Amino acid sequence: MKKNRESEDNLFEALTLIEKEKGIPANFMLEQISKSIITACKNSYGGNDDVSVVFNKSTGQLEAKLNKVVVEEVTDVNREISLSAARNIDPTAGIGDKVGIRLNPKNFGRIAVMNARNMIRQGIRDGEKEQALSEYQSKLQDIVTATVEQIDPNTGNATLKLGKAIAILPKNDQVAGETLTVGEPVKVYVVNVKTGERGPRAIISRTHPDLVKRLFEEQVPEIHDGIVEIKSVSREAGSRTKIAVFSRDPEVDAVGACIGPKGTRVGNIVGQLNGEKIDIIEYNEDPVEFIKKALSPAEVLKVALSPAGDKICKATVPDGQLSLAIGNKGQNVRLAAKLTGWKIDIRPESGFFGEDEEEEDIKPTEVNEEEIKETADTDADVVDEINDEENADVTETDTEDAETVEETSDNEEDSEKEDDMEE
Repeated sequence: MKKNRESEDNLFEALTLIEKEKGIPANFMLEQISKSIITACKNSYGGNDDVSVVFNKSTGQLEAKLNKVVVEEVTDVNREISLSAARNIDPTAGIGDKVGIRLNPKNFGRIAVMNARNMIRQGIRDGEKEQALSEYQSKLQDIVTATVEQIDPNTGNATLKLGKAIAILPKNDQVAGETLTVGEPVKVYVVNVKTGERGPRAIISRTHPDLVKRLFEEQVPEIHDGIVEIKSVSREAGSRTKIAVFSRDPEVDAVGACIGPKGTRVGNIVGQLNGEKIDIIEYNEDPVEFIKKALSPAEVLKVALSPAGDKICKATVPDGQLSLAIGNKGQNVRLAAKLTGWKIDIRPESGFFGEDEEEEDIKPTEVNEEEIKETADTDADVVDEINDEENADVTETDTEDAETVEETSDNEEDSEKEDDMEE
């Protein structure tokens, strides 16, 4: 009896240890053990699964009973018990009643015991999956502080521990240039939770734009309280982020609240992102003003929205700030486009060389009557000058032709005189 009590105590100690280490509730494991005992009884007693399993936590005892029906003549020993045998267990038993016969696990067959052991192990695995799923779902679309457990030297993927669950941070979801160290804490964003044959799996990321959004919610009380709202975020992880904020209270500066006293709030976020630059922009319902601010630090002279309503615009900037507006490899205008939701075409103030002006930008030239008269007079004078020059040329040509004719006639007369003298 003492030995059985010690084994029962050890059982509950084991369940308590599992609960502490793996987070699997002891009640869940007791249910799995109960199912395994019922299955073992079914396999050992001709399919009879009418079993009562009782766990007494206060005494630490486990009791399992196989229920049989009291009959006058037993035809199925696995399901029936005689009246005399039943009254040895319960003196008040009568025909048709059920009597619970206490079971000894040692009487189970080897196969039944093996099946029961496998069921308990499977129960532990199911409990781990359930615990992991619960852990993941509680952090879905939120940030968690995880611990780096291992880094694969071949793929660069990092194994992280999220509470009592494990998740994989792929290399392409890590910030470029960032080096993770085993044992260090790191903040990640839980993008999604998927379940499969191998159990639940958390999709985590360090590059997701909402990671920055959640960090601001942690650092800025005004955002947490709903006074300041984050309208949109555009991010190129490891390099630059633009975030648009809006204040519901006219007396609260949304940008100033996010920056914090002496830049402490945004500084803490930049530190957690390993120096990633963050542009905080005030949101404006007017798309023209919003686009101008989104293109900062460049100065924008004019924004022309497409009349077709296709969210395309042209932003004009000073010639000297064209490269600043576009950014390194187009980063600034690309982030501004993602932030505002508009396709932005950057133009210098002087226009591009050889670029044809749009018809809608061309306006007819206004000329008054005096200008028209002066132009007409000028044109008339020019025409008269041309006519005079032409007439002069014609007169001069005629004179030259007449002189040529006279010289020809004189020459012919001299030639005739010479012929007569010879004769």
